[in-house]
Amino acid sequence: MLAPWPRASAAECGLALVLALDASASVNPQEYRLQSHGLAQALLDADVRAAVVQTGGMLATAYEWSGRQQQVTIADWTMLADDPAILRFAAKLTSHRRAYIEFPTAIGYALGFGAVRLARAPIACARRVIDMSGDGVQNEGFPPEAAYRAFDFAGITVNGLVIKGENPDPEAYYRDRILFGPGAFLEIARDYKDYANAMKRKLLREIGGVIVSGAEQTRSPDRDGPVRSIR
Repeated sequence: MLAPWPRASAAECGLALVLALDASASVNPQEYRLQSHGLAQALLDADVRAAVVQTGGMLATAYEWSGRQQQVTIADWTMLADDPAILRFAAKLTSHRRAYIEFPTAIGYALGFGAVRLARAPIACARRVIDMSGDGVQNEGFPPEAAYRAFDFAGITVNGLVIKGENPDPEAYYRDRILFGPGAFLEIARDYKDYANAMKRKLLREIGGVIVSGAEQTRSPDRDGPVRSIR
């Protein structure tokens, strides 16, 4: 357990990042391991570690999601400001035992869980981001747009990481219905073996707050309007 820290101002914390990993029935044990270990590998990458330290650190938490009530914390809120903290966080990812296997894809519930996690963050941060990874489309519960109406997503950006290979292909679904907030973007992994590389690219953009022209989308502030491309 890490010792609690005093509440800091947003100026002292640049980024609060929620990492949501797909544990639905479409993800087999090997694929889940590639996902959780791939995230750890990306966090431990020298470029990512340097970016975290150079920007003053970030607050991070991770959870797995699948069905309506199947959201399980993998690593609780941790301030990642140096290599030892990043190493401990990565170790939690690789040592976590998957909680659920045969539940469907309730993305709306997963998003709501992420919003609540951010509302309960122990430090106020300048940017708040939910990082949704998945290989499929919604097939249970309320949809993402209902989550954006029901939960407080003010000031939150939702980025996506799609893992290709399933049918239907989830890329268009993520672009049209999951990306949310200013500068939201989608990263693509060709398959689960490409997940670590895609996550590295994603983390570097999120940590640095970089917006690349033509790749991002944002949803209007009323949470109920159309998704529009940033060009």
